[in-house]
Amino acid sequence: MKKLFSFGFALLGAVMLAGCAPTAAAGEEATAMGPKTIIMYAVVMLVFFGAMYFIAIRPQKKQEKEQKEMLAGMKEGDLVLTSSGFYGKIIDITDDTVIVEFGNNKNCRIPMQKSSVIQIEHPEEEKPESK
Repeated sequence: MKKLFSFGFALLGAVMLAGCAPTAAAGEEATAMGPKTIIMYAVVMLVFFGAMYFIAIRPQKKQEKEQKEMLAGMKEGDLVLTSSGFYGKIIDITDDTVIVEFGNNKNCRIPMQKSSVIQIEHPEEEKPESK
């Protein structure tokens, strides 16, 4: 995303600088930018920032909202995948931390932040096998 923003701003700057330099035909004097040119650049900037909003900002906010909803729906007994790649089972939940049990060893319980959980599987939602 950073590359997209930097490329977009560089492109916008180049377009604006190219348009700011008045050009003159043979035998005419160069004139300053008129009101139509300023309005045109304002419209181009608005379109550019609108496109950036729909390309970068809006999807990121949507993803953050989905992550918050997923973490709010967590409950004890759910199977989780952590950001470090470990699978475990939630034993206890507090405000901003969860205690996750890893493997078959009942003594391997680690408290971690809720934000480190990236995927949740609810065991009661398993589909029955069809015959």
